[in-house]
Amino acid sequence: MDHKEQFSFIAEWYDASASLIRRYIFLFHPKDGSIEMYDIKNHRTFLKRTKYEQLRPEDLFIGSIITVYARQLHLVGYGDQYTALKLGSKKQKTLGVLRSSSDLKFGKLIDQLYSSGLVISKAKMTDLTSDLLQYLTCGPAVALEILGDEAVSAWKKLIGAPNSRRGENETNVRAFYGIDNSNNAYGSECAAAAARELEIFFPLHGKGPSNTAKCFDCTLCIIKPHAIAEGLLGKILDAIEEWGFKFTAFQLFNVERANAEEFFEVYKGVVSEYNGMVNELSSGPCLALEFQGKDIQKSFRECCGPSDPEIARHLRPRSLRGLFGKNKVQNAIHCTDLPEDGVLEVEYFFKILNS
Repeated sequence: MDHKEQFSFIAEWYDASASLIRRYIFLFHPKDGSIEMYDIKNHRTFLKRTKYEQLRPEDLFIGSIITVYARQLHLVGYGDQYTALKLGSKKQKTLGVLRSSSDLKFGKLIDQLYSSGLVISKAKMTDLTSDLLQYLTCGPAVALEILGDEAVSAWKKLIGAPNSRRGENETNVRAFYGIDNSNNAYGSECAAAAARELEIFFPLHGKGPSNTAKCFDCTLCIIKPHAIAEGLLGKILDAIEEWGFKFTAFQLFNVERANAEEFFEVYKGVVSEYNGMVNELSSGPCLALEFQGKDIQKSFRECCGPSDPEIARHLRPRSLRGLFGKNKVQNAIHCTDLPEDGVLEVEYFFKILNS
């Protein structure tokens, strides 16, 4: 690695107080993980070079939303030709769609996707109709925006041929995960098709197709940003599936600090970790899940374990927080505490944040 190497991006930040979009040159130094920011309009340094461990090189791509000191920055362009040539030459986005099924090992599938060098940049569970995607059988499905080098071909290779047999090739999604119908898994045919299809599911302007949240007899699960950044998403989903829970809604969110403060408002002045909880939820992408069932809040809370992972490891070592949590703030999972809050929390994420 070149010790002087740096990557440069054009970043935008929406300043809500001034109702302005502010633009910066954002610099990342891979040698030590440090960052800098330069105010384009005012021609001055906005942030001096400082080490920022929360940011990873794989987070940096055009269209990415990164959080730096509670500000959500949208990377909209390359800042120089070197960065464009170095990071942009092979990077592609593609659409991946998987029909929901009772035996789909979704956690293991996501682990395999990340092991292939691909990243999920957007995700939503929606009800497919023939006008949305004519290639797949209608019904509930998870749509993914997948990013990576040669992502179109990489994802199609990972899916495998329509006639793949279960168990014959563990690197083949259709074979290993029992997707024995070509109408149950899809990947865009080419980069141009991917651009068109991604605009249907994840439009730059507007909401796209609605999610599948039911908002009754439900509880909310949030897989926190630190767990996703640490590559634990697939393992956590796998553990949830092993507990017997099946999600009825699934969506990746980037939560603004103001929304995180509002969501955790009930904890303000009550728990000392409130500011840390807000900072964590707004620090990067998180995955929200809805589960339904009788007494679902209680049963899923038992699956999560005590909020303090150290206590969880002693009392409930196989719980989600016992397995994946680090401390009371970075405890991997948020779950609904009270039965009466289940609908409110699910509606906040899947309805209000989508409005």
